[in-house]
Amino acid sequence: MREEEKKRTSQKSSLQRLFRKRWVFPAIYLVSAALILTAVLWFTGNNDVADDVKNGANQPGTATGEQPSVPVNQAAENFKYPVIDENAIQVFREFYDAEASAEKQEAALVVYNNIYSPNKGIDIVAKDGKSFEVVASLAGTVTRAEKDPLHGNVVEIEHTDGVVTMYQSLADLKVAKGDVVEQGEVLGMAGENQYDTEAAIHVHFEIRNNGVAVNPLEYFGQSVTKLEDSEKGTEDKEASSKEEDKQPAEDKQPKEEEKPEDSKKPADEEGTPADDEGSEDEENANSTDASIGMAKA
Repeated sequence: MREEEKKRTSQKSSLQRLFRKRWVFPAIYLVSAALILTAVLWFTGNNDVADDVKNGANQPGTATGEQPSVPVNQAAENFKYPVIDENAIQVFREFYDAEASAEKQEAALVVYNNIYSPNKGIDIVAKDGKSFEVVASLAGTVTRAEKDPLHGNVVEIEHTDGVVTMYQSLADLKVAKGDVVEQGEVLGMAGENQYDTEAAIHVHFEIRNNGVAVNPLEYFGQSVTKLEDSEKGTEDKEASSKEEDKQPAEDKQPKEEEKPEDSKKPADEEGTPADDEGSEDEENANSTDASIGMAKA
Protein backbone atom coordinates (compact mmCIF):
# COMPACT_ATOMS: atom_id res chain seq x y z
CA MET A 1 0.00 0.00 0.00
CA ARG A 2 2.73 2.39 0.88
CA GLU A 3 4.50 1.70 -2.43
CA GLU A 4 1.33 2.52 -4.40
CA GLU A 5 0.85 5.72 -2.46
CA LYS A 6 4.47 6.66 -3.15
CA LYS A 7 3.92 6.04 -6.91
CA ARG A 8 0.78 8.20 -6.96
CA THR A 9 2.53 10.92 -5.04
CA SER A 10 5.48 10.86 -7.44
CA GLN A 11 3.13 11.04 -10.48
CA LYS A 12 1.26 14.01 -9.07
CA SER A 13 4.49 15.78 -8.26
CA SER A 14 5.81 15.20 -11.80
CA LEU A 15 2.59 16.55 -13.31
CA GLN A 16 2.73 19.55 -11.03
CA ARG A 17 6.30 20.22 -12.16
CA LEU A 18 5.25 19.89 -15.80
CA PHE A 19 2.36 22.32 -15.45
CA ARG A 20 4.57 24.81 -13.66
CA LYS A 21 6.64 25.21 -16.82
CA ARG A 22 5.73 28.27 -18.90
CA TRP A 23 5.62 26.61 -22.33
CA VAL A 24 3.13 23.86 -21.40
CA PHE A 25 -0.13 25.82 -21.57
CA PRO A 26 0.74 27.73 -24.80
CA ALA A 27 1.69 24.43 -26.41
CA ILE A 28 -1.59 22.85 -25.38
CA TYR A 29 -3.48 25.86 -26.73
CA LEU A 30 -1.73 25.77 -30.10
CA VAL A 31 -2.28 22.04 -30.55
CA SER A 32 -5.96 22.39 -29.67
CA ALA A 33 -6.39 25.31 -32.11
CA ALA A 34 -4.69 23.36 -34.89
CA LEU A 35 -6.95 20.38 -34.36
CA ILE A 36 -10.08 22.54 -34.35
CA LEU A 37 -9.02 24.42 -37.52
CA THR A 38 -8.23 21.18 -39.33
CA ALA A 39 -11.62 19.76 -38.43
CA VAL A 40 -13.43 22.91 -39.65
CA LEU A 41 -11.58 22.94 -43.00
CA TRP A 42 -12.21 19.25 -43.57
CA PHE A 43 -15.91 19.62 -42.85
CA THR A 44 -16.28 22.69 -45.10
CA GLY A 45 -14.43 21.04 -47.98
CA ASN A 46 -16.65 17.97 -47.88
CA ASN A 47 -19.79 20.13 -47.95
CA ASP A 48 -18.52 22.10 -50.99
CA VAL A 49 -17.80 18.92 -52.91
CA ALA A 50 -21.22 17.53 -52.03
CA ASP A 51 -22.92 20.75 -53.23
CA ASP A 52 -20.96 20.71 -56.50
CA VAL A 53 -21.96 17.13 -57.19
CA LYS A 54 -25.56 17.88 -56.29
CA ASN A 55 -25.76 20.95 -58.56
CA GLY A 56 -23.87 19.28 -61.40
CA ALA A 57 -20.86 21.59 -61.21
CA ASN A 58 -17.35 20.55 -62.15
CA GLN A 59 -18.74 17.57 -64.03
CA PRO A 60 -17.83 16.77 -67.67
CA GLY A 61 -20.14 18.56 -70.10
CA THR A 62 -21.70 20.85 -67.46
CA ALA A 63 -21.25 24.41 -66.26
CA THR A 64 -21.84 26.21 -63.00
CA GLY A 65 -25.23 27.80 -62.39
CA GLU A 66 -27.99 27.53 -64.96
CA GLN A 67 -25.79 28.41 -67.95
CA PRO A 68 -25.29 25.57 -70.46
CA SER A 69 -21.80 24.31 -71.04
CA VAL A 70 -19.84 25.66 -74.03
CA PRO A 71 -17.38 23.21 -75.59
CA VAL A 72 -13.88 24.62 -75.93
CA ASN A 73 -12.36 24.82 -79.44
CA GLN A 74 -15.48 23.33 -81.01
CA ALA A 75 -15.07 22.96 -84.79
CA ALA A 76 -17.45 25.02 -86.93
CA GLU A 77 -20.12 22.97 -88.70
CA ASN A 78 -20.43 22.69 -92.47
CA PHE A 79 -23.64 23.62 -94.27
CA LYS A 80 -25.64 20.53 -95.23
CA TYR A 81 -28.67 19.99 -97.43
CA PRO A 82 -31.83 20.24 -95.30
CA VAL A 83 -32.70 16.62 -96.07
CA ILE A 84 -31.69 13.21 -94.76
CA ASP A 85 -30.94 11.53 -98.11
CA GLU A 86 -29.31 13.88 -100.62
CA ASN A 87 -29.48 11.26 -103.36
CA ALA A 88 -33.29 11.18 -103.19
CA ILE A 89 -33.82 14.89 -103.90
CA GLN A 90 -33.12 17.44 -106.61
CA VAL A 91 -33.13 21.23 -106.92
CA PHE A 92 -36.29 22.34 -108.71
CA ARG A 93 -35.49 26.06 -108.79
CA GLU A 94 -32.10 27.65 -108.08
CA PHE A 95 -31.09 30.92 -106.43
CA TYR A 96 -31.49 34.06 -108.56
CA ASP A 97 -27.98 35.27 -109.38
CA ALA A 98 -27.64 38.76 -110.82
CA GLU A 99 -24.42 37.71 -112.58
CA ALA A 100 -25.83 34.54 -114.15
CA SER A 101 -26.91 34.15 -117.75
CA ALA A 102 -30.29 35.39 -118.91
CA GLU A 103 -31.52 31.79 -119.24
CA LYS A 104 -30.61 30.92 -115.62
CA GLN A 105 -32.08 34.16 -114.34
CA GLU A 106 -35.36 33.42 -116.08
CA ALA A 107 -35.43 29.91 -114.59
CA ALA A 108 -34.89 31.38 -111.09
CA LEU A 109 -38.02 33.56 -111.19
CA VAL A 110 -41.13 32.72 -109.16
CA VAL A 111 -44.52 33.65 -110.63
CA TYR A 112 -47.31 34.66 -108.24
CA ASN A 113 -50.38 36.62 -109.36
CA ASN A 114 -48.68 37.28 -112.71
CA ILE A 115 -45.76 38.94 -110.91
CA TYR A 116 -42.23 37.63 -111.41
CA SER A 117 -40.00 37.67 -108.32
CA PRO A 118 -36.36 36.54 -107.97
CA ASN A 119 -35.91 33.37 -105.95
CA LYS A 120 -33.95 34.20 -102.77
CA GLY A 121 -33.16 30.56 -101.99
CA ILE A 122 -33.48 27.14 -103.57
CA ASP A 123 -36.55 24.92 -103.94
CA ILE A 124 -35.90 21.23 -103.24
CA VAL A 125 -38.19 18.41 -104.33
CA ALA A 126 -38.03 14.63 -104.07
CA LYS A 127 -37.23 12.72 -107.24
CA ASP A 128 -40.33 10.58 -106.73
CA GLY A 129 -42.52 13.65 -106.08
CA LYS A 130 -43.44 12.53 -102.56
CA SER A 131 -43.01 14.33 -99.25
CA PHE A 132 -39.79 14.01 -97.27
CA GLU A 133 -38.35 15.00 -93.90
CA VAL A 134 -36.79 18.46 -93.68
CA VAL A 135 -33.88 18.74 -91.23
CA ALA A 136 -31.75 21.56 -89.82
CA SER A 137 -28.79 22.47 -92.02
CA LEU A 138 -26.86 23.74 -88.97
CA ALA A 139 -27.30 23.61 -85.23
CA GLY A 140 -28.87 26.71 -83.71
CA THR A 141 -31.83 28.30 -81.94
CA VAL A 142 -35.31 28.44 -83.47
CA THR A 143 -36.39 32.08 -83.68
CA ARG A 144 -39.55 31.51 -85.73
CA ALA A 145 -41.87 28.53 -86.10
CA GLU A 146 -45.34 29.41 -87.36
CA LYS A 147 -47.81 28.92 -90.17
CA ASP A 148 -47.81 31.53 -92.92
CA PRO A 149 -50.94 31.75 -95.12
CA LEU A 150 -48.83 32.25 -98.26
CA HIS A 151 -45.60 30.31 -97.64
CA GLY A 152 -46.94 27.47 -95.50
CA ASN A 153 -45.25 26.54 -92.22
CA VAL A 154 -42.04 28.52 -91.78
CA VAL A 155 -39.04 27.84 -89.53
CA GLU A 156 -36.12 30.20 -88.98
CA ILE A 157 -32.99 29.12 -87.11
CA GLU A 158 -30.37 31.56 -85.86
CA HIS A 159 -26.73 30.46 -85.85
CA THR A 160 -23.52 32.43 -85.20
CA ASP A 161 -22.64 36.02 -86.17
CA GLY A 162 -25.85 36.91 -88.00
CA VAL A 163 -26.17 33.68 -90.01
CA VAL A 164 -29.79 32.50 -90.33
CA THR A 165 -31.32 29.57 -92.22
CA MET A 166 -34.97 29.60 -93.32
CA TYR A 167 -37.28 26.69 -94.23
CA GLN A 168 -40.62 27.37 -95.95
CA SER A 169 -43.47 25.27 -97.36
CA LEU A 170 -43.46 22.77 -94.49
CA ALA A 171 -46.54 20.59 -94.11
CA ASP A 172 -46.18 20.48 -90.30
CA LEU A 173 -43.91 21.68 -87.49
CA LYS A 174 -41.81 19.46 -85.22
CA VAL A 175 -40.14 22.37 -83.37
CA ALA A 176 -41.25 25.52 -81.57
CA LYS A 177 -39.81 28.98 -81.08
CA GLY A 178 -36.96 28.96 -78.56
CA ASP A 179 -35.95 25.33 -79.17
CA VAL A 180 -32.25 24.55 -79.53
CA VAL A 181 -31.85 22.10 -82.40
CA GLU A 182 -28.91 20.02 -83.53
CA GLN A 183 -27.69 19.66 -87.09
CA GLY A 184 -29.84 17.06 -88.86
CA GLU A 185 -32.77 17.34 -86.43
CA VAL A 186 -36.16 16.99 -88.11
CA LEU A 187 -38.09 20.26 -88.43
CA GLY A 188 -41.11 18.98 -90.36
CA MET A 189 -42.27 17.40 -93.61
CA ALA A 190 -42.07 19.05 -97.02
CA GLY A 191 -45.41 20.30 -98.32
CA GLU A 192 -47.13 22.73 -100.68
CA ASN A 193 -47.87 26.44 -100.41
CA GLN A 194 -49.84 29.13 -102.20
CA TYR A 195 -46.83 31.21 -103.21
CA ASP A 196 -45.15 28.63 -105.46
CA THR A 197 -47.72 26.15 -106.70
CA GLU A 198 -45.50 25.19 -109.64
CA ALA A 199 -42.99 23.50 -107.30
CA ALA A 200 -45.75 21.29 -105.81
CA ILE A 201 -44.43 19.36 -102.76
CA HIS A 202 -41.12 20.99 -101.88
CA VAL A 203 -39.14 22.89 -99.27
CA HIS A 204 -37.88 26.39 -99.87
CA PHE A 205 -34.46 26.81 -98.21
CA GLU A 206 -32.58 30.07 -97.67
CA ILE A 207 -29.29 31.13 -96.08
CA ARG A 208 -29.10 34.73 -94.90
CA ASN A 209 -26.01 36.55 -93.67
CA ASN A 210 -26.89 39.71 -91.71
CA GLY A 211 -30.22 39.84 -93.53
CA VAL A 212 -28.77 39.35 -97.03
CA ALA A 213 -29.74 36.18 -98.94
CA VAL A 214 -26.85 34.18 -100.43
CA ASN A 215 -26.75 31.24 -102.82
CA PRO A 216 -26.99 28.05 -100.72
CA LEU A 217 -25.44 25.94 -103.50
CA GLU A 218 -22.16 27.82 -103.03
CA TYR A 219 -21.91 26.93 -99.33
CA PHE A 220 -23.11 23.33 -99.02
CA GLY A 221 -20.20 21.33 -97.62
CA GLN A 222 -18.42 24.55 -96.61
CA SER A 223 -17.83 25.80 -93.08
CA VAL A 224 -20.04 28.55 -91.73
CA THR A 225 -16.84 30.56 -91.16
CA LYS A 226 -16.38 30.78 -94.94
CA LEU A 227 -19.64 32.72 -95.19
CA GLU A 228 -18.54 35.02 -92.36
CA ASP A 229 -15.11 35.57 -93.97
CA SER A 230 -16.66 36.34 -97.36
CA GLU A 231 -18.88 38.94 -95.72
CA LYS A 232 -15.86 40.53 -94.04
CA GLY A 233 -14.03 40.60 -97.36
CA THR A 234 -16.99 42.38 -98.97
CA GLU A 235 -17.05 44.92 -96.16
CA ASP A 236 -13.31 45.57 -96.58
CA LYS A 237 -13.74 46.15 -100.30
CA GLU A 238 -16.63 48.54 -99.71
CA ALA A 239 -14.60 50.40 -97.10
CA SER A 240 -11.62 50.76 -99.45
CA SER A 241 -13.86 52.01 -102.27
CA LYS A 242 -15.39 54.57 -99.92
CA GLU A 243 -11.93 55.76 -98.95
CA GLU A 244 -11.07 56.20 -102.62
CA ASP A 245 -14.27 58.19 -103.17
CA LYS A 246 -13.27 60.52 -100.33
CA GLN A 247 -10.00 61.45 -102.03
CA PRO A 248 -9.83 64.92 -103.69
CA ALA A 249 -10.48 65.09 -107.41
CA GLU A 250 -6.99 66.50 -108.00
CA ASP A 251 -5.39 63.33 -106.56
CA LYS A 252 -7.46 61.11 -108.84
CA GLN A 253 -6.47 62.96 -112.06
CA PRO A 254 -3.54 61.31 -113.85
CA LYS A 255 -0.41 63.39 -114.02
CA GLU A 256 0.85 64.45 -117.47
CA GLU A 257 4.11 62.90 -118.49
CA GLU A 258 6.92 65.37 -118.95
CA LYS A 259 8.04 65.55 -122.55
CA PRO A 260 11.71 65.73 -123.47
CA GLU A 261 13.06 69.16 -124.24
CA ASP A 262 13.89 68.15 -127.83
CA SER A 263 10.23 67.47 -128.54
CA LYS A 264 9.31 70.98 -127.40
CA LYS A 265 11.49 72.71 -130.04
CA PRO A 266 9.69 74.79 -132.70
CA ALA A 267 9.08 73.23 -136.04
CA ASP A 268 11.30 75.83 -137.80
CA GLU A 269 14.34 74.94 -135.71
CA GLU A 270 13.80 71.26 -136.34
CA GLY A 271 13.39 71.75 -140.01
CA THR A 272 16.55 73.87 -140.54
CA PRO A 273 19.06 71.01 -140.62
CA ALA A 274 16.82 69.08 -142.96
CA ASP A 275 16.68 72.01 -145.41
CA ASP A 276 20.47 72.31 -145.40
CA GLU A 277 20.85 68.64 -146.13
CA GLY A 278 18.38 68.92 -148.98
CA SER A 279 20.25 71.83 -150.59
CA GLU A 280 23.56 69.96 -150.39
CA ASP A 281 21.98 66.94 -152.07
CA GLU A 282 20.63 69.16 -154.89
CA GLU A 283 24.04 70.73 -155.48
CA ASN A 284 25.73 67.31 -155.61
CA ALA A 285 23.09 66.11 -158.06
CA ASN A 286 23.59 69.16 -160.33
CA SER A 287 27.37 68.73 -160.33
CA THR A 288 26.99 65.04 -161.17
CA ASP A 289 24.66 65.83 -164.10
CA ALA A 290 27.11 68.45 -165.39
CA SER A 291 30.02 66.01 -165.33
CA ILE A 292 27.97 63.40 -167.13
CA GLY A 293 27.04 65.94 -169.84
CA MET A 294 30.67 66.92 -170.35
CA ALA A 295 31.64 63.27 -170.67
CA LYS A 296 28.99 62.69 -173.36
CA ALA A 297 30.23 65.79 -175.33
